[in-house]
Parts: sequence; structure tokens; C-alpha cells
Amino acid sequence: MTTLIGGLILFLGMHSISIVSPAGRDALEKQFSPLAWRILYSLVSAIGLYLIIKGYAAARLDPTLVWVPPTWTRHLAALLNLPIFIFFLASYLPGKISKALKHPQLVAVKAWSLAHLIANGMLHDMLLFGAFLAWAVVDRISMKRRKERKRPQAPASGINDVIAVVGGLAAYGAFAFWAHQAWIGVAPFG
Repeated sequence: MTTLIGGLILFLGMHSISIVSPAGRDALEKQFSPLAWRILYSLVSAIGLYLIIKGYAAARLDPTLVWVPPTWTRHLAALLNLPIFIFFLASYLPGKISKALKHPQLVAVKAWSLAHLIANGMLHDMLLFGAFLAWAVVDRISMKRRKERKRPQAPASGINDVIAVVGGLAAYGAFAFWAHQAWIGVAPFG
């Protein structure tokens, strides 16, 4: 569990610098240069993600049961997860979806983590998905008081929402019916 916690601290800590101190984040970028800052940010995040994956896998071998979710929660989780890939893609494809959600990637993280909290009852699940849900809520709240940074996006186009929906549904299908089982060892519809 220590590896999982360490990974969460590194990954979410790096992603929380702008929440805690937007000016400090800007100062770090100026100190290192924008490219060096992106490399450092990516490297620390990648190490954190690696530790999360390793720690979660290890915790699954010696689980601690917190609660037993009813069977219907798996169906609710599948429904809540349906739009997450659409929202994630909409973050990079400006259109009506991204305009309505303001920050679709955070909405995707909240839906993903909430869905997994509802359908899983182990301590390591609560820790992983609870940490991501708490981070996404705090980040969204903090965005109301800080200037939003420019993110890489495709040019605005009327077709962007169609691409987000079609691509998102295809990604959901591939992940739900193949990748989740292959990569995580759990078949959502099995």
C-alpha cells in the first residue's frame, strides 16, 4: 500500500502545483524554461503513475474489504463510465461539449473515479479512486479563482463534437470489452 500512496503523492502532487500556488508553478516554469518544466512535470508524473500501477497491483494481491457493493453497482459504473472517453477527447476538440462542461477532462476523472468507488469495496480501491475524485473536485473549485492555462487543442470546428462522440464511444467499447480485462484483469461485463 505504501507504493500506491507514494505514487498518488507524486502524481497528484505534481498535478496540484497549480491548485496550491499558480504563481509558484509559473516561477518554476520560468526557472527551468517551459520545455524543461514540461519534461520534469512529465517525468515526475510518469514515475508517480508507474508507482500507482505497481502499488495497486500489489494491493490487489492482499486486499482489505471495506464493503461489499451490490451487483447493480457494476451496471451503474458501466453507465457512468460511458461518457468519460467522450469528455476526455472533448478536452482537446473545442466544441459544444467542451464549452458546456468547461473542463471536460476533470468531469471525466470525476465520473471515472465515482463509478469505480461505487462498484468496488476494497481499501486500495477507496484509496486510489477516492484520491482522484477528491483531487478533481478540488482542482475544479480552484479553477474558479485562477487563470486557466492554454492547453493543446485542435482548431475549433463543427465536427469536433462528432469526433469526440464517435472516438469516445469506440474507445469505451475497446476498453470495456477488451483492454480492461487484458490490462487490469477485470472484465466489466464478464
